[in-house]
Amino acid sequence: MKEVIIATFNQGKVKEFEQMFGEYGISVKSLKDFEDQIDVEETGETFEENALLKAETISKRWNVPVIADDSGLQVDILDGRPGIYSARYAGEDKNDKKNSEKLLKELGQTTVKDRTARFVCVIAVAVPGEESFTKRGTCEGAIALQPRGEHGFGYDPIFIPEGYKKTMAQLTAEEKNSISHRHHALLKIEEWLKEKGD
Repeated sequence: MKEVIIATFNQGKVKEFEQMFGEYGISVKSLKDFEDQIDVEETGETFEENALLKAETISKRWNVPVIADDSGLQVDILDGRPGIYSARYAGEDKNDKKNSEKLLKELGQTTVKDRTARFVCVIAVAVPGEESFTKRGTCEGAIALQPRGEHGFGYDPIFIPEGYKKTMAQLTAEEKNSISHRHHALLKIEEWLKEKGD
């Protein structure tokens, strides 16, 4: 396999996947590369269900290998919210800044030690004629008191990875990719990637 479709319109995610897949000799296309665009409604109740739904729907539509991910932020003190609703937490327009502002408001005056959280990424792989599967990766950390940093996207400016004093948005792309939830999920399908990249 020399090419795979990443089932997303999110260019931030596409860049991360391009960097990771490049070493396997696999080129990446996103949904934006196709005129016949499809935006799969995420009706699942878990990251796994939503990732499989996206991957299998698009793989069947075009009869090609598809990798889809569903990811989000779980905050322990908020009973795991925003979870699968991370992208639309503050409304349907998927506004990163508003999502972060809503989350910080909900956390109020709690201290960083009470703001334990994790980024979760589930990657689903759907290949025509093969059984689909998912792999989960996480990045543990805590929610900052205020946004810091200019890099990344989503909740990166308010997430401090475990073992760091910087937010995810203050890390370089290389630093972030080496510890990210997406990276950890991808490591779990590395053997499959090597096999398909041959």
